[in-house]
Parts: sequence; structure tokens; C-alpha cells
Amino acid sequence: MSMKAAGAASEFWRNPQWKSPFHDRIEALMTERHWYDWAGYAAPEIIDDAELEYFAIRSTAALFDISPMVKYSISGPDAEQFLNHLTLRDVSKLKAGRVQYTAWCDDDGQVLDDGTLFRFDDSTFRLCCQERHLPWLMDTAFDYDVTVREETDEIAGLALQGPTSAALLRDAGIDVSGLKPFQIAVLPKSLGRGHISRTGFTGDLGYELFVDRKSAGALWDHLWQHGTLRGLRAIGYHALNIARIEAGFIVANADFVTSETALRSNRPRLPDEIGLDWMVDLTKPHFNGKRAIERSRQSKSRREVLVGLEIEGNEPAQHAIVYHAKRREVGVVTAGIWSPTAKRNIALACVDARYETGDNLWVEIYALRELRYHKLMKRARIVERPFIKLPRRTLTPPGDF
Repeated sequence: MSMKAAGAASEFWRNPQWKSPFHDRIEALMTERHWYDWAGYAAPEIIDDAELEYFAIRSTAALFDISPMVKYSISGPDAEQFLNHLTLRDVSKLKAGRVQYTAWCDDDGQVLDDGTLFRFDDSTFRLCCQERHLPWLMDTAFDYDVTVREETDEIAGLALQGPTSAALLRDAGIDVSGLKPFQIAVLPKSLGRGHISRTGFTGDLGYELFVDRKSAGALWDHLWQHGTLRGLRAIGYHALNIARIEAGFIVANADFVTSETALRSNRPRLPDEIGLDWMVDLTKPHFNGKRAIERSRQSKSRREVLVGLEIEGNEPAQHAIVYHAKRREVGVVTAGIWSPTAKRNIALACVDARYETGDNLWVEIYALRELRYHKLMKRARIVERPFIKLPRRTLTPPGDF
């Protein structure tokens, strides 16, 4: 057996602020310089108007640059076996032309990251995630006949989300009428070498398109040209974040701390503690963290759970402390918004597992009013995620909105 690996050791990675292939086109649309750092890339927080960008996701179509998402090419005769050892779900059940939302853990069962796994054929995969994991992947791949290579800079990505996204793609000559959720198709050759998948981070009808870096500009221009009649708007992370909270999706190092980045020993989390228990397949052969997860379940030793909250009032509870009976601290809100679609004050929170029944929970919110902070104690109750469910997300063929 052999292992081949190629990392990110070029001049590109020495620049602390890299530019995605779509940077110039996004910058031309921005009214102010609302940039943030996404894995070393300059990424837009807000492009023009955060409120209009959000409603483009829910009412028309929104275009978001996902090129900074870390991407690994994993291929070779042992690729399936290697990924089955690495991740929580059974990769042998993932068919070619499909995508799998998954996660992976260290040997103590603590989550290293979550992400999407694309299977192109029997031995070719792409793993997309939030953090960089090349050393961990190389260590795990020891004695497997696989090639692990980071391709973040080589592959440009766009998320096209919203009810008119399928009609827009049809206008642009990309037929997605038969594409089911988590399915992959090949893009027309005229747009360059790449793929489109029915995936996204908004809980809405949507697609993700990946092409070689050299074809990125042409892809953006092609979609933009055909997007005028479908209400296409470029968006930043602020709008996307509202949509993902409504969908109940979690973000690494925002809603949970990954085991590699945690500074305190009690900060990493087991899959069962962040709502990923459903993806753990204990029937498959050994995988990283399997024994630790089994021991935790046998001893019922979960410390915290990640839950959805509905909070009275309309003051967002971002980073608020969660109390039981207004006295005992039992958790913290990791993400909180007033939902424009659900018309509810919603949040994701990590709470002490002993209080997951949600009885007599309160959140402490500090609201800035006329240059003074006012402490608000608001009732909260645990509710199911997602906070909104849109039938168009899974409708096949998609509706012609």
C-alpha cells in the first residue's frame, strides 16, 4: 500500500488575505467595504443591503461565493475505505453522483469538523469543510492507497439559492429539472470543466456550482446575464447566516468548537452533543472515535446538547446566557436572530444536558437603547429544528417560480 499527498505549500498560501476567483466581480458590486476573513480569503459580509440580500434568498435568487470553503480531492483504490474510517457515516452507501453531509472525530470522539462529501465515481471524492485538516487526513490515510490533495485555490464555487434558482439555471442552459437533493450533475462543457449539485446552506431550493478557477469569471458572467429577470442578487455572509439559522444548520467554531482549535479541554463536543447523533453509524467497521462514542452512550455521559430555542419578544439573543428558573446558568446562545420568514425570535443554544427538556428556561439579553444597555430576562422554550420548512427545497422537479 502507498499514500500520496500534496499540500498547500505554494506562494499562494503565504498571503494573509487571498482573493477568490470572483473577488473583482463582487468588489464592483459593493457599496462599502464589508469584508471579513474566511479561511484566509477576503469574503463579503454585506455587498449592498443586508435586508434585500436576505429576501433575495427567500423570494428570488441569491448568488454567494463559496470558493474559500476548504476542498480536498481524495482518490485512489482505497478512497472509500479510507473515508469510511475517517467519517461518521457509511460511505459505502454513498452512490456515485451523490453528496453526503457528514462529520469526523478525533480518537476521543470529539468532532473535528463537519462538511459535505461528494462522490464522483467509485474511487474519486471531494471533501468540503470549514477548517484545514491536511495533516489529520494524511495521518488517517497511513497505509491506505489514496491520494489526498487540497484543491481550495484550484476550484471556484458559487451557491445559487432561492425559489427562482432552478428557472434561472434553465434560462442559462443548465437543466436541473431531474436533479434531486444531494445529487450531482456535470455542467455543460461551454461553462468549463465542473459540476453542479443540489445542495446549499439556506434551507431553500438551491444549487452549488464548482468549476476550474480559470472558468470562474465566465460562469459568474453567464449566471448574471440570465439572472436579471429572475431577481438575482449577489449576497454576503450576513444574509446567508440568517437563512442558515432559520434552517437550523450549525457552523464550526461558532455553534461548537472543533477539537483541534479548542484551547480548553472541556470545549470540544461529541456528535451527540451538537445534534449530529443521527449520522453516527455504529454498525460499520471501526472509524475514528467509534469506541469513545460507544462508551459515552453506554454511560450516558453527554455534558451538553445543542438545541433550538424560541424566545419571547423580538430582541435577538446572540451570545445570551441561558438560565434555569432565572437563577442557574445552564448554557449559552451560539446564534440568535429575529426570523423574517418564521416571524419568531429564534436561536441555537448549547445547554446543560440535564435541562434539555426545556422546562423553565430563560435568556438574559442586553439590549442597547438610547446609549444604555438594558438587561432583559425573556422566557425561552426548546423547539424542533429547522425553524422553517420550505417544501420547494426538496420538490422534484422544482417549481417554476
